[in-house]
Amino acid sequence: MAQHPFKIDPHLLPNEGQPLTGTQPASFFELAANDPVQCTSPLTYDLNVLRDEDTIIITGHLSAEFEFECGRCLGRFRYLADSPEYKGEMTIESIGEIMDLTDSIREDILLSLPSYPRCEDGNVLLRECPAQGRFDAASDSASGSTASQDAGVWDVLDQFKKS
Repeated sequence: MAQHPFKIDPHLLPNEGQPLTGTQPASFFELAANDPVQCTSPLTYDLNVLRDEDTIIITGHLSAEFEFECGRCLGRFRYLADSPEYKGEMTIESIGEIMDLTDSIREDILLSLPSYPRCEDGNVLLRECPAQGRFDAASDSASGSTASQDAGVWDVLDQFKKS
């Protein structure tokens, strides 16, 4: 595995593009140890890098598995970030510049992750959230009673106001 596989010289790219295939360790994503999301597998990539005048075009497949903390129950679940038709672009800033695609690829994958993760987002081992329905508007948790099924959100809020 190359030390910096995502560093390329755009002026040396062949017309058909340059293939980049391999893996990067989970540390590639630079996530803090106490972050509620963690990468649990290597990044696997199979890319082709082309130059089109002053633009670098990256196409191919990226995948990595992550573990999330559910926003409802705080349980852990796994999510496969899989981009089988990945497409990215970068502008060539100056002649003779070696370009590093690392930040762009990292950012694209991290931005594709769920922003408010819940158990049902997990696509590796499917499961329902144990807290599903516990925080619905139909439940009046202040008094411990359950509002009628046909009560609207405003009725429930009115009940909180009265307590």
